[in-house]
Amino acid sequence: MTRISAREISGSDGPFGRGITVVRPAEVPEGSVVSVLRVPPEAQGMRLDRFVQSQLKRTSRTRAQKIVAHGAYAPDARRLRGNDRVRAEQLILLWREPWDEKAPDVTLQVLFEDPHLLAVDKPAGTPVHPTARYHQSTVVKLLEAARGGERFMLSHRLDRETSGVLLLARTSQADRHVKQQFAEGSTPGRPIGAARSVLKEYLAITWGWPEEDTFRVALPLELDPTSHYGVKMRVARPGTGLVAATRCAVVDRRVHPETERRYALVRCTLETGRQHQIRVHLAALGAPVVGDKLYGPDDGCFGRGVDGELTDEDRAALELPRHALHAALLELDHPAEQGRRVRIEAPLPPDMSEFWDAMRPA
Repeated sequence: MTRISAREISGSDGPFGRGITVVRPAEVPEGSVVSVLRVPPEAQGMRLDRFVQSQLKRTSRTRAQKIVAHGAYAPDARRLRGNDRVRAEQLILLWREPWDEKAPDVTLQVLFEDPHLLAVDKPAGTPVHPTARYHQSTVVKLLEAARGGERFMLSHRLDRETSGVLLLARTSQADRHVKQQFAEGSTPGRPIGAARSVLKEYLAITWGWPEEDTFRVALPLELDPTSHYGVKMRVARPGTGLVAATRCAVVDRRVHPETERRYALVRCTLETGRQHQIRVHLAALGAPVVGDKLYGPDDGCFGRGVDGELTDEDRAALELPRHALHAALLELDHPAEQGRRVRIEAPLPPDMSEFWDAMRPA
């Protein structure tokens, strides 16, 4: 990791802090936030704007150029330019004013609750953990604010655009037990529902119809080194990458009443839990998830979406403001009651159900 904290470089005992202090540039307002990037040896000689984009994995090059132009400095407050060439171990400070993060109008519906666990139906668009842009509006922060500061621990993650079942632990013991199940309970080829396995099912609306009603996708995955975005995955060559397997069943097939475009409602059961697994596997079959900015019609939509610069053409091509993926079911062993299985379900959210209902039966 090349991102480090300002505290590390300003403290005399920190690994980067010997004689280095952070100076806020005079033109940067008080209260601004700073992110610190350290250049690894392998990035020596890169343009600064390209290096910054490589570190801010959800940022387009255009956005990275703007970030550099408005807030890239050396620790001594010297201005840096986008065409500067970075040096190994160089520290780059990115200053910005705090995001005007407004409290979202979100109700977190509780699906399951006991002294050990809490499961909510996460709305699409609500992040589960803090990012550079989101801090107070995360699921954990919203729950803590609503419940008098009670501490919750995320048992797993859902992408910001994915809706559905999200599980949190209320005790450290429950957190360890559940995370062990997630780590050990789902392996390729293991019978779904076997002892100590975690059952996770998602519903996806896809462009196009998979030919078979039930099928299993076993394609290894890896980060896409050709992508501008450091989060994009791709199918790896056989024998390489991370083993990944998804079981799929087509629930229904429909067509657009005017364009005759085909859509499918697919239930996906995870055998492994790789990043973006369902979305990559369905796209590899020629049936990408509706609204998917990264694996749909144009991955440039991803960068433009992050930057708030989606065009009317983008929105028309995507059809939905978010990818149509919903965590519908989670089943696992209870962390404190031996032999008890906990089954948690979340209904299809209104945006996906309304989209689906607007189609006619095939």
